[in-house]
Amino acid sequence: MALVSSSSPCSSHPFPSSDRWNCRLSSSSSSPLHTSMAASRRLRCRPIAASSLCTDNQTIPPSSAIDRSAVSVAEAFSEDQLWAAASLRVRSFYEFNPSSYRIEDHKKYLTEREFEALKERIAGRREEFRRVSCINATVPLSQISKLSDDLCASCKFSSNGEDRVVVGTLDLNQCIRLPDEIVGKKPQGIGADFARAYLSNVCVAAELHRHGLGYAVIAKSKLVAQEWGISDLYVHVAVDNEPAKKLYLKSGFVYESDEPAWQARFLDRPRRILLWTGLPGVQL
Repeated sequence: MALVSSSSPCSSHPFPSSDRWNCRLSSSSSSPLHTSMAASRRLRCRPIAASSLCTDNQTIPPSSAIDRSAVSVAEAFSEDQLWAAASLRVRSFYEFNPSSYRIEDHKKYLTEREFEALKERIAGRREEFRRVSCINATVPLSQISKLSDDLCASCKFSSNGEDRVVVGTLDLNQCIRLPDEIVGKKPQGIGADFARAYLSNVCVAAELHRHGLGYAVIAKSKLVAQEWGISDLYVHVAVDNEPAKKLYLKSGFVYESDEPAWQARFLDRPRRILLWTGLPGVQL
């Protein structure tokens, strides 16, 4: 699953996990962007994680930062915005060879797959997930229209007559565990199954790293989790994803456990660690 990517292989399941913050700001470190096709394996450079954080030469210097007052961080409900979030995840967690045959068709296939899976999770049609919310950071198209044609075209949606672009995203998952990930140990006792949540598919557009968007979506996820009655919040991150780990630690997470080396080899991905934070004001 993924860290402000979000992506790098860091992961949080519901989308294949990757941990580079292009998210490579991914964090979720546990992400379910599922990829089972042989073609998918040829096109991506490494497994996707829930969290993705990585540095990129295209990053806009903070001196030319976007207008923060125009940034909106909120739960996504419209299909247009969920599609834009799925597009950002594919863009963040996968690396494509520009010369590959029918690359755009493959990107569309991956986006459709994540879009449909995301809708199912939010609608409560995945048994292992009690409740799921997609939280996005968005900005007006007019603010970044000259930054990246690809970002604006693939991650754009309309809201109240205004064109906006999803530039950061993650999933908040209320569940006992994420598939193929280390299981959190807290809380324990009666009601514990409903008081634990995981972040996944955490990522931020590579062009907008270092603008605080990763911190913003994580902060919002904590507020939503508290509203759900969550007392313990987790995120998985690849052991070598330093940007993502730094983001999570600054957001209040601490180390709890790490994945056995054999499991990482079996799943063909970088080994992950599990980070935990407690949420104030929530008692079982």
